[in-house]
Amino acid sequence: MTNKEIIENGQAVVGIEFGSTRIKSVMIDDKGNILASGDFTWENSLVDGIWTYDIELIHKGLRESYGNLVKDVNEKYGVTLKKIKSLGISAMMHGYLAFDKDDNLLVPFRTWRNTITGEAAGKLTDEFGFNIPERWSISHLYQAILNKEAHVKDIAYFTTLAGYIHYKLTGKKVLGVGDASGMFPIDSKTKNYNEDMLSKFRNMISSEGFNWDIKDILPEVLLAGDNAGTLTESGAAFLDVTGNLEAGSLLAPPEGDAGTGMTATGSVKVRTGNVSAGTSVFAMVVLENPVKELHREIDIVTTPCGDDVAMVHCNNCTSDINAWAGIFAGFLKAAGKEVDMNEVYTTMFKSALDADKNCSGVISYNYFSGEQITGLLSGRPMVVRKENANFSFENFMRANLYSAVASLKIGLDILTIDEGVTIDKMIGHGGFFKTPGVGNRIMAAAMNSAVTTLKTAGEGGPWGMALLAAYSSLKEEGKFNGSLDEFLYGEIFSEGDGETVEPDAADVKGFNDFMKDYKAGIAVEKCAVDTL
Repeated sequence: MTNKEIIENGQAVVGIEFGSTRIKSVMIDDKGNILASGDFTWENSLVDGIWTYDIELIHKGLRESYGNLVKDVNEKYGVTLKKIKSLGISAMMHGYLAFDKDDNLLVPFRTWRNTITGEAAGKLTDEFGFNIPERWSISHLYQAILNKEAHVKDIAYFTTLAGYIHYKLTGKKVLGVGDASGMFPIDSKTKNYNEDMLSKFRNMISSEGFNWDIKDILPEVLLAGDNAGTLTESGAAFLDVTGNLEAGSLLAPPEGDAGTGMTATGSVKVRTGNVSAGTSVFAMVVLENPVKELHREIDIVTTPCGDDVAMVHCNNCTSDINAWAGIFAGFLKAAGKEVDMNEVYTTMFKSALDADKNCSGVISYNYFSGEQITGLLSGRPMVVRKENANFSFENFMRANLYSAVASLKIGLDILTIDEGVTIDKMIGHGGFFKTPGVGNRIMAAAMNSAVTTLKTAGEGGPWGMALLAAYSSLKEEGKFNGSLDEFLYGEIFSEGDGETVEPDAADVKGFNDFMKDYKAGIAVEKCAVDTL
């Protein structure tokens, strides 16, 4: 069939991902080829000290992103989109969306970006003997309990952003195992919540007298390829305000951006990994063996199939670079020059390649928010330079690129050096890698290992979610019975795909020299947080 016929016959697949700054919808065929796309730009808000997105903005963003996909379909193919074969929803992992028995949101959405659950995360980690990060949903729930928040007694269920949207579309309170692993620890043998830790949590809150059990208010866990329900009549009307979309589409298990990142990069098997660098940055490695020790810098989550993954997550990555891009664009506009933001970013990134390898005394901290790895509860973006620094534009930009992945490097060194984890293949994706030959070179220096970027690297999570939806529909139809990895490397990727950059020895040394200054200067960043 032609692309037009695929769409007209209801054989297209859609993935929608709620990212930090963009909600993107992608339509593909069964082979992963992109047919159309649409998006909606948004930003989180700091309200009463809580990073959040308003629930009505969530609804509006979903509808406008999908609506723009519909427009793209109509403009490219002259087709009114009425039927989708399968659909998948993904979003930023973690956070806290709690509802009562009537589906009322009890408190505003608390996103992954909040660092307000330190007490809870610490107590849970000690009790479980398993690292529970501050951004995990169970940390938010337990912190609310410790804070004696009145809403907790009324909780009927809580979930992630992806789980919430999936429920609105299907009526199913389910979650893909990868996203679920950011709510509560998963037992990779049973592919479900860890029963021993569930029991320990019950004991921790037994004196509170709640009329709910922790397992009953968590979403049901599903694996990649499972049937996660179908689009209901009310779900179709909720998604498509025109009323053209028909009910009945199969939905894949809703996933987090970590799982869609693994899928979009084909890194779901043992000893493979990926690094996603955008508003936040995280690296994930599928583990061959369990880690030997508990590290608070290392999270253990899962692939969309339920296999253990070591994850280094940092709250901050490219937001400060984006802010500086705005400054430079503002300068060009004030000078009467035409502003092309793609050219601004390309110039910024490429200039970093002409810098001194160690940035010659220019240091940048990209902390818009707190960063657990370096012990900061909140952030103050900051540039510091030594009195004898070579403060050139090139060094300034290289320092900003180094800063974007500096916290990640601290965590990865624990994983690769202290734990001795072997990585056969690391694949990069996200906006940090958009300028060819720059982001992957900087990341290779940070990791001291080869980094591959795929031709599809710019598509990222929504494309990965669409692939998961395609995988579910093929399994549902009985057309494919293999593993997710077999689907990805049998139908979507080939082993030679992408551009691979090996680490340059001078770059590695320069990055390590920069990191000495960076680590020493964290005390200055903490002082800024305390005093400003």
